[in-house]
Amino acid sequence: MEKLLEGLQQFQMGYFSSHRDLFEQLSHGQHPRILFITCSDSRIDPNLITQAQVGELFVIRNAGNIIPPYGAANGGEGAAMEYALAALGIEQIIVCGHSHCGAMKGLLKLNSLQEKLPLVYDWLKHAEATRRLMLENYSNLEGEELIEMTVAENVLTQLENLQTYPIIRSKLHQGKLALHGWIYRIETGEVLAYDGVLHDFVPPQSRLSTPEPEYNLHPSCPLLSHQPFKIASPATPLSTLAVPANRPMSRPGFAHLSPEQAERIYRGSV
Repeated sequence: MEKLLEGLQQFQMGYFSSHRDLFEQLSHGQHPRILFITCSDSRIDPNLITQAQVGELFVIRNAGNIIPPYGAANGGEGAAMEYALAALGIEQIIVCGHSHCGAMKGLLKLNSLQEKLPLVYDWLKHAEATRRLMLENYSNLEGEELIEMTVAENVLTQLENLQTYPIIRSKLHQGKLALHGWIYRIETGEVLAYDGVLHDFVPPQSRLSTPEPEYNLHPSCPLLSHQPFKIASPATPLSTLAVPANRPMSRPGFAHLSPEQAERIYRGSV
């Protein structure tokens, strides 16, 4: 606590003093540009990793960066999201997972949490789609490889869940909203973004310019080349990693998804 009190004093004498005009402006209202949905993990700081100024991000944080489907929970996620879109006019949403996520580790052993962490157990059940997908399609993975794949799949699941909200679907239909899926790697500081054309996680600066028309994730940082999301080895992209041999492919380029999830993403959630 003493360290925090010292920090308060340093903030008031340092950053606040040198940015007094900014805070005076912010006192009259907020105008964030992006809704940033991420994990409560203390190692994740949205403003730090994006170098965003105070007032630029509207943030929702919880264990596992989970957005329950519309009507599935009475928590604050839906209300905060509705406020961000309807009252603040935000037109960009980022769902950001991260490496070594404790919530995803807990999700993979969900039943063991029920006795000691009953509230965590109840919350993580909102990510049952991710848990089931991993259980039925990635039984050959283990350790950190399994965790990283779970983090990636969970980001895609939450992007699907977002599209169950009427305000989200309406604004997507009008072309007034873009959804983005990110993964932040704590150990390297690297951020990877889901590309709707490549159907893979790649560096944001290398995303292709135009997604398939059926897909609702619109890349915003086009460049000419890309490097795929790597999990097992420097040469293995997410889209080709650890796909069970007997698993059917419903869409080309969706090797890392179940056929059901690939079809939903390709056609859009309803």
